[in-house]
Amino acid sequence: MNSRDIEFLYEIGSLRNLQRGWRQHLGVDCANDLEHTMRVVFLALILARRTGGVDENKILEMALVHDLCETRVSDLSYVQKVYVTADEARAVHDTLEGTHLADFEDVLREYEARETLEARLVKDADNLDVDFESKELAERGHRAPEKWKTFRRQVRDEKLYTPAAKELWDEMQDKDPADWHLKTNKWIKLANAGK
Repeated sequence: MNSRDIEFLYEIGSLRNLQRGWRQHLGVDCANDLEHTMRVVFLALILARRTGGVDENKILEMALVHDLCETRVSDLSYVQKVYVTADEARAVHDTLEGTHLADFEDVLREYEARETLEARLVKDADNLDVDFESKELAERGHRAPEKWKTFRRQVRDEKLYTPAAKELWDEMQDKDPADWHLKTNKWIKLANAGK
């Protein structure tokens, strides 16, 4: 069978070269589209397991394709979206057409409709990744996260769909982004370190 699978895989690889739209406003290095997608996948799966009773395969599929259109239309920032409307449905159709993943177009439509718990969990993961990135930027000394604090609280209260997402947002507020590596330091974990 002659498919577009190889072309598709190269196209997905191009997401590592696509910077998030809001990088323009921050002027600092932040996650690219592929890195964002990777954390959204794990965030969505964690939210799914905290919630229970959901189709994890569908969660993973939705998380993988939630920003797929951006290989062709870019990641428009919150300012750019005021002025530009991208034909995301066409971009996804053209990206998936002729591949063995063409059925993901249906998965993406379900995600965009936000009518299922799976779709809401993945959208929550997409929103939460911004908060994780924001905490990382603050750790590096960037001042924008402090300026976003009120708005991000509003997103938590008004835009997050699920209790699991709101609970995770609340939990992350007093967590140090460096804890994962500071608590795994060889000086703490290995009795003979430095001897």
